[in-house]
Amino acid sequence: MTSFTMYTTPWCGYCVRLKGQLDREGIPFDIVDIEQQPEAADIVEAANQGNQTVPTLVFPDGSSQTNPSVAQVKEKLAALA
Repeated sequence: MTSFTMYTTPWCGYCVRLKGQLDREGIPFDIVDIEQQPEAADIVEAANQGNQTVPTLVFPDGSSQTNPSVAQVKEKLAALA
């Protein structure tokens, strides 16, 4: 079961780090590459006052986090549970 979507780019070091941490924690998520799916950049811009800042995570409740720590993601997921 996917708990959120991570918007990313292939060259983003912060994205690579967070993906690795989430994988190690066993936290499921979907990945959307905004370079491969340019329409997804609109979602990222909406969450970041017009900026294409990644990683941007969007949760099922419509909230988002930009470049969060794995602890912040776990805290958010616990609040949604």
